[in-house]
Amino acid sequence: MNSPIEDVEFLARSEHRIDVLDALADEPRTRTDLQDATGASSATLGRVLSDFEARKWVTRSGYRYELTTQGRFIAEGVADLLVRVETERRLRDVLELLPAESLGFTLDMFADAVVTVGDAEDPYRAVRRFDELIEGAESMRAFGTATLKSANVGTLHRNIVEGMETEILYPPPIIEAVVDWNPTAAAEAVESGNLAILLHDDLPCGLTILGDRVALTGYARDTGMLRIVIDTDDPDALARAETLYETYRREARPFEPEGE
Repeated sequence: MNSPIEDVEFLARSEHRIDVLDALADEPRTRTDLQDATGASSATLGRVLSDFEARKWVTRSGYRYELTTQGRFIAEGVADLLVRVETERRLRDVLELLPAESLGFTLDMFADAVVTVGDAEDPYRAVRRFDELIEGAESMRAFGTATLKSANVGTLHRNIVEGMETEILYPPPIIEAVVDWNPTAAAEAVESGNLAILLHDDLPCGLTILGDRVALTGYARDTGMLRIVIDTDDPDALARAETLYETYRREARPFEPEGE
């Protein structure tokens, strides 16, 4: 009997084999249907289907092919593996900026996440994505470890004044920097009654909950520049973010502006 590795190698050596499995996972198909779905030539498709039938992954009824129980089992496993590999590839070079694992987040929570990374070609890409998230939010709870860019602060101020319920936890130096950026705007935000500010001295990274979406933010260690935003509406990620936020919120203390 062949080893499992040999069957894994068999699948990995041809993209068409993966494509045929994926197409048949949706519904039974004729060879013509499979050619249209995969782009494989007739000869290639014939070899793939013959190999699948020999492994008892596929059965034929008339002109239509469909996955057997074991074929569907393989197809589901391959699809899961591809999602895992794609998720890891997207996060490979930037995950070190986010202590996601130590905070209780797992990689599968980010399978459908939007990953936005600033780089030398476009250093403000992550800043713009974070601005988009704030712009479209009806509520916001956040903690962070670095000063927001002025563009983000401007959007946040406008949304707060217009009614967005907002609560933020930040270290005192960051709150002071935001207030100093525009004392008048800061006062307007506080006076709107839509903003609560809490102080915390030991936060692990940037985390923002915007309605049913959660965003983790990471910063370049040498410049403090916002480099990555990973945002998702995954229910497990949101639940973990809620728990994490409440943990740090219980440890925080109220912000008391000077003169009060």
